Amino acid sequence: MSDRPADVLVRNAKVFTVDDARPAAGAVAIGAGSISWVGDDGEARAHAGPATIEIDAAGHTVMPGVIDSHDHVRLGQDPEAIDLHGVRTAAGVRDRITSWLADHPGAEWVEGEGVAYEAAEGGGLADLFDATATGGRPAFATTYDVHNAILNRAALERFGITRDVDRVAFGHVEKGADGAPTGVIHDFAVMGLERAGQAALAAVVPAYSDDRRYQRLLHSLDLAIGFGITTVVEPQNSVDDLPLFERARREGRLRSRLVAALFHPPRTPDEELDAFADAATTYGDDRFRAGPIKLYIDDVAEAHTAAFFDPYAADPSTNGELFYEPGVFAGVMAKLDARGFQTFTHAIGDRGIRTALDAIEHVQRVNGRRDARHQLVHVECPDPADVPRFAQLGVVPCMQPRHFAPDVALQWRDDVGPERSRWAAPWRSLARSGARLAFSSDWNVAEMDPMVGIYTAVTRADLRGDGAWNTDETVDLTTAIRAYTMGGAYANHVEDRRGSITPGKQADVIVLSEDVFASEGEPMALLETRVDVAIADGRVEHQRDHTG
Repeated sequence: MSDRPADVLVRNAKVFTVDDARPAAGAVAIGAGSISWVGDDGEARAHAGPATIEIDAAGHTVMPGVIDSHDHVRLGQDPEAIDLHGVRTAAGVRDRITSWLADHPGAEWVEGEGVAYEAAEGGGLADLFDATATGGRPAFATTYDVHNAILNRAALERFGITRDVDRVAFGHVEKGADGAPTGVIHDFAVMGLERAGQAALAAVVPAYSDDRRYQRLLHSLDLAIGFGITTVVEPQNSVDDLPLFERARREGRLRSRLVAALFHPPRTPDEELDAFADAATTYGDDRFRAGPIKLYIDDVAEAHTAAFFDPYAADPSTNGELFYEPGVFAGVMAKLDARGFQTFTHAIGDRGIRTALDAIEHVQRVNGRRDARHQLVHVECPDPADVPRFAQLGVVPCMQPRHFAPDVALQWRDDVGPERSRWAAPWRSLARSGARLAFSSDWNVAEMDPMVGIYTAVTRADLRGDGAWNTDETVDLTTAIRAYTMGGAYANHVEDRRGSITPGKQADVIVLSEDVFASEGEPMALLETRVDVAIADGRVEHQRDHTG
């Protein structure tokens, strides 16, 4: 214990430390960016000095700062685009477009994000943005999961996409029965968010200009610290994107720690790995680090592009597809592992998940087993035989609870079918098997607020408390919070210095507006819980305004 008075002293608290050596406490002292003392509230005054900032937690929960292990802060939410998240009817989409155009009469493009697949109501997604709805303007939008782009006829013309074009820099062109493009561009998350795809979009669509991209990032970073997210893992970036984060840091806008994963799409040349390694060296400190590698083995269930063993219930003609042949993917993984990279692999369907696990097993045979902590991201529907393999192989399942709220997973359940849905997002089964869960938001696919994720993890209900399903796979409140703190720290190799309120660790601490454990039997209270104070690296970076 230091004799130096604390810089910050949090008192009158219900401290959930996430430290098994001392699970609970009443106060926390912080000095020089670290946690200097954890103990009983009655002993806290001994750590105060004249310059100490004292924070009265009012008997509410104090916990480690949240580690959001998969949060697209760079892609984020564009305040200038139409927000269509949660709009599930064609009429609702058109109403939003009409309202937006009334506020933006001079807009050259109609730009939207968050389109629900079911909003098409049996028609085409691009029909939502036809000439009548957009006043003849070109329209560009993304589905809620950002895995598909939507272009109306005018936008197809701007990009020169005709029936003779099968592929553009930002995805694969869907064709109708007549051979004409439907306006849907598949594989957008894989191709549209890499360097060539971003350049092609920026040349045509205003939303992808450098200024708009930076403003999206700043908006997301401000949200993150306000939600108590003191470490953000941005899961998909090119080397060219990294200066955006450095600019935010230089301008004092990067208040959370940030880890930037580098995107390795199929056919990435070997020389790009040298650029990845150089970036990891250039951006390698504890505030902003680059280095993990993001890959895809399959795509998404709602577009029937996630890889399953058996056909889709909603479309028996397909069972999805892999981005790599299994042997090729195993070789890619072995090469990355041999160079010391940690990998984050997007894996949704049972066939995709098994292919990724088989690849990691191959890696351990040929390279030897090391403490790599390779992650599979999403893990939406594993085969039950593969659930124990996560712990056996030391693979971290990085999962997003809100994706499996009933209102969000409605079409997913229809597509996958009832038999496989029993294994949808098996959080409890994975935790019981010994896997180290890391939870995350997947913003802006879902809300960034960790309390929404925690609520969903313990209920699997919608935000009204209705429709709970597959409740055998819920987890308790303690497990959910651990997955957002120590689970994320472990997943990202920082459990020695983050993830718990332990003397000597970095002072990433948040004060909530409620005692969440007092209302553990009433999970709806989690949705009313806010972050009153967020401390990152020992600095008070956010204090909630109670006057609004």
